[in-house]
Amino acid sequence: MDSVFYSRVLTELTLSFHIIYATIGVGVPLMIMLAQWVGIKKNDEHYILLARRWARGFVITVAVGVVTGTAIGLQLSLLWPNFMELAGNVIALPLFMETFAFFFEAIFLGIYLYTWDRFENQKKHFLLLIPVALGASFSAVFITIVNAFMNAPQGFNLVNGELINVNPLVAMFNPAMPTKVAHVVGTAYMTSAFLLAAIAAFRLLRGSNHVYHKKALYLTLKVGFIFSVSAALVGDLSGKYLAEYQPEKLAAAEWHFETEENAPLILYGVLDDGEVKYAIKIPYALSILAHGVPSAEVVGLDQFPEEDTPPLYIHYLFDIMVTIGMLLLMLSAVYWIGMWRRWSFIQSRLFRWLIVIGGPLVFISLEAGWWLAEVGRQPWILRNIMRTSEGATTSGQVPTMLVLFALLYLVLGIGSVVVLRRMFIRNPVEQEIVDRQQEKGGDIR
Repeated sequence: MDSVFYSRVLTELTLSFHIIYATIGVGVPLMIMLAQWVGIKKNDEHYILLARRWARGFVITVAVGVVTGTAIGLQLSLLWPNFMELAGNVIALPLFMETFAFFFEAIFLGIYLYTWDRFENQKKHFLLLIPVALGASFSAVFITIVNAFMNAPQGFNLVNGELINVNPLVAMFNPAMPTKVAHVVGTAYMTSAFLLAAIAAFRLLRGSNHVYHKKALYLTLKVGFIFSVSAALVGDLSGKYLAEYQPEKLAAAEWHFETEENAPLILYGVLDDGEVKYAIKIPYALSILAHGVPSAEVVGLDQFPEEDTPPLYIHYLFDIMVTIGMLLLMLSAVYWIGMWRRWSFIQSRLFRWLIVIGGPLVFISLEAGWWLAEVGRQPWILRNIMRTSEGATTSGQVPTMLVLFALLYLVLGIGSVVVLRRMFIRNPVEQEIVDRQQEKGGDIR
């Protein structure tokens, strides 16, 4: 059981670290593409420069993401050999396709970076970003399909411990796939937008009142608002998926202990000897979330054996994810409306600080959502087929691996932050604008 515990801790540590860089790796290419497209359309060098500078930083996060992604592949084989022996024969296709999508992205990213200023027609250079963005997004799609399979395994039969009738396509297009893929990709775009918005707002607060940062803020918060709305809509569909296919996970996340009609949605609160205290109850909301009807019956935890019940602390993760998501949606909506209505307070230091705070908050929401998804599947690594304890290694060397990988992630995390900080501090946007002005013989200030 010690090896199971340490395997879970190491996997959680790896995925929690990797998802930061993986999310940036999925979302930032879209932001680069949008910035360059707007720059070409408006003949605005500031947006072109946005794309250029974002692309430089993106390369660093890709490099770290490659290392952590490789670590995940290694750990799947070392820490979860029984799971890989079974599932690897069924779901290997999207794992291979994810690798292909990454190389597809990396090849065109290299060409895109190398050919800056080599195209007289910027539209031709822009075309290189399309496969970069597609490759990044499809990497997320294929790896999320693997995770969806773990929640809704299908496409094979297990007879006397042997796999028969394996159909990889059926395994890929499982019931969990649509909502999981849509949520992962949409929140990656949303997270990257709010991260870049926080950076732009911070530069404005530090006294760089350049229009470049204002344009960056406007573009990123507009994109952030759009994908905040999409995350809320897909979240509603995810609730309906859980009600039908994983009712125990929905019941644990909502502290819904007894099967009943007209079920209220419980937000916040604490558990005290099985009793919910200090919570906000929204009448009929859980029935609407689960089935779209206020009077619908929602299955409670009383219908499941205790050993098959997910940990109840996932309710707090749900609260964190939803609360931050709604706050960021409102923040971006106020900014967007404020720009349209010319409200002066959205230019205030207080409002810009709220945008800066939104940067780390969106990653907290991301982590909470990821833990909710993974812990909420417990005690299964392959739902209703293999328990987590059955899939893990029995090696006694896992604690040593945990220490070594933790040190690796510490070095990668600190190193990437230091490199990115030096990269942009030593090459401030104001100086780069002057340099490009001299190169082009024009004025882009």
